[in-house]
Amino acid sequence: MRNLINSLSLLAFIAIALVSCSKGGGERSSATGWKYNDPEWGGFEKKAYEGQIDGPNLVLIEGGTYAMGLTQQDVTFEYNNVPRRVTVSSFYMDETEVSNINYREYLHWLRNKYVSYPEIYRKALPDTLVWREELAYNEPMVETYLRHPSYDDYPVVGVNWNQANDYSKWRSNRANEMILIERGILNPSPDQKDSDTYDSKAYLSGQYQGNVKKNLPDLATGGERPVKFDDGILLPEYRLPTEAEWEYAALALQANQPTSEDEVYTERRFYPWNGNTARYKKRTDSQGRILANFKRGRGDYMGVAGNLNDNASFPGPVRAYLPNDFGLYNMAGNVSEWTADTYRPMTSMTLNDAENHDLNPFRGNQFQELVLDEEGKPIEKDSMGYLKYRYIEDEEAKDRENYKRGDVRNHEDGDADYVKYLYGESSLVNDKSKVYKGGSWGDRLFWLSPGARRYKDEDKSDRTIGFRCAMGRVGGAAGNEDVGGNKFKEGGKSVPRRYK
Repeated sequence: MRNLINSLSLLAFIAIALVSCSKGGGERSSATGWKYNDPEWGGFEKKAYEGQIDGPNLVLIEGGTYAMGLTQQDVTFEYNNVPRRVTVSSFYMDETEVSNINYREYLHWLRNKYVSYPEIYRKALPDTLVWREELAYNEPMVETYLRHPSYDDYPVVGVNWNQANDYSKWRSNRANEMILIERGILNPSPDQKDSDTYDSKAYLSGQYQGNVKKNLPDLATGGERPVKFDDGILLPEYRLPTEAEWEYAALALQANQPTSEDEVYTERRFYPWNGNTARYKKRTDSQGRILANFKRGRGDYMGVAGNLNDNASFPGPVRAYLPNDFGLYNMAGNVSEWTADTYRPMTSMTLNDAENHDLNPFRGNQFQELVLDEEGKPIEKDSMGYLKYRYIEDEEAKDRENYKRGDVRNHEDGDADYVKYLYGESSLVNDKSKVYKGGSWGDRLFWLSPGARRYKDEDKSDRTIGFRCAMGRVGGAAGNEDVGGNKFKEGGKSVPRRYK
């Protein structure tokens, strides 16, 4: 009995000591009382997270709910975009379309790094022949538009959907490599070649070392270690925006709230600006100017000499025309833009009745996972320096509750199981059909509405289609100062979120 009493007394003393110590000294776990970031206490780290930085050219788009779909009369009578209420989480979007000089930087990198695989560079080349037309003389554009410095800041065209995704992957790695260089973790490695090129996933898995300048301190061992995913230093991936994200960013409806305290919009928008015309209405020196680059009427691409209406017969510079209220340029006109979605004409109608598809709706998921070895580690990276992934088989997903198939591009697409998209026979729609939006320099005003949608095969390109990148937002929806959720205070102290 005495031993039991002594043991209980000792445990009580330890508990009191832990509570007392937790009031001073290093920060402690709210679950166990153990110290964070202390080698003597195991070295478990709680990072002093700075918040997600803005990647190059990105603008934070605060998410919210909106009516996705056509805001005008369906003059094409396709019924492929019935309005429905959805919510989009906060994300980042490129301020501008990807420009010729941006894409040439990518080509330069591919040609100089993948010296053993010149086909990678050739595969990435835009199709400059998209400028040719049977009864028009556009041959100078074939030779000049991509490479002449006069067009450096014009949107790249002739890039298909697959190439745009490859560019996004490359851009993710270059941006993250620069973060590691600027933080003094890696030295620049201009001589990296082939499989010895930086890839974020290969670096995080330990399959890329790089030219190390100074690694982070390892509190568990007292030595050093490379950056880990949970350090929060590296950015999420650049990617194509989903159709819902693109449309939400183009509308920029936050400017139509009376005040920041109102949870309502005062009016809808036909275009990325207010009003039903494409001319600037405010009484300034700019009154009457065309707000976007589009084809005003048959044979009218830029107006009359001496008073050009949009001042561009082909695409214009990526920072021309008035940005929308998110600060994004050319979300209408200039060039149409690829989105990540696979096209189905009935998507909007099926989503109307699916409560679980009204948050971040997207058609195009082909679920993947890393290829692992017998020890559960990623297998050796490929000859381009990338880790290897494989698609999930339907058999592997059949027992899950949240998804049942690995490829869900055709999930609830509004067609009976026996209906097949026979490309070239009964339909031009197939699993390669990707949505593009925004209207271009060669389109009429109708296509500049954010709700309008068209499609093209992922391996086809056009002189009127370009793209811009997006990136997911981690943490608070409104920025790094916002940790998420509503906080209530009474008398200067936080109180539980309940009525009293």
